[in-house]
Amino acid sequence: MLLKNLIIYRLAKKWSLKSDDLEKKLEAQALQPCGSFEMESRGWLPPQGEHRLVYTQAHHWLLMLGVEQKLLPASVIRQAAKDRATQITAQLGRPVGRKQMRDLRDQVTNELLPRALSKRASTRAWIDTKGRWLVVDAGADKKAEEFVDALRRAEEDFPCKRLETERSPGSAMTRWLASGNPPAGFTIDQDLELQSVDLAKSTIRYTRHSLEGKEIRDHIASGKTVIRLGMTWKDKITFVLTDELHVKRVNFVDIIRDETGEEADDADEQFDIDFALMTGELSLFLDDLAEALDGEKAKD
Repeated sequence: MLLKNLIIYRLAKKWSLKSDDLEKKLEAQALQPCGSFEMESRGWLPPQGEHRLVYTQAHHWLLMLGVEQKLLPASVIRQAAKDRATQITAQLGRPVGRKQMRDLRDQVTNELLPRALSKRASTRAWIDTKGRWLVVDAGADKKAEEFVDALRRAEEDFPCKRLETERSPGSAMTRWLASGNPPAGFTIDQDLELQSVDLAKSTIRYTRHSLEGKEIRDHIASGKTVIRLGMTWKDKITFVLTDELHVKRVNFVDIIRDETGEEADDADEQFDIDFALMTGELSLFLDDLAEALDGEKAKD
């Protein structure tokens, strides 16, 4: 349930949509199975069990975008079209032209689609309406933007933009590592990726390696900058920060186990507990991370 990769957006102060209103808008775009001649279908799913499309807990919301795709490899289509082209050539005594080959591929696709198997994937996002955070659990910008685009199709006035800070994460991480002085509340772990700023973009990676030696400082002195750095926040959350302000490999260090005590009576209750603990810590973490990067970038 816990979010693993964070791509962070800021909500506008003016946004004040109620969860019930958003629920109705998402219901109109709930995920539907792919039609017979559709390769893909997108829509909203309940993020917890068979409950509402907007899971709410105080000012924290959880959403989930689903994607259903037909499994029809391009190699299968090409081979089937090639086989038909061979038959046509044998019958007519002439090769199949480029346009006719395209038509054959379309014909094969339309015939195979209704029988193709489907797979589903989903992307979760957490909204803190009080702290004005939207956090998409995605490993890449494209996936996060697809989520935001889908949200804007449901709620046209959804005002959010990527978090921008006064100091770039790359320069900040390089400074922290070179000085051995991370910001208050943060410690540096043992995962690191350095990259040169020239066109070669030569890269050096360290995994589970001490980052306090002269070798690391020499790389920085030669002009390499940090593009990934493993860190821990207040002994509670371990993560990897990137120069693109992605927060990857988020791990809550025994928070759930230590603070919940006895096991919950059922899965729904455990979900409620885990979500409350996760969102409470993440809200504080994001505030501290933005501050560590010299605060949010001032608007023009």
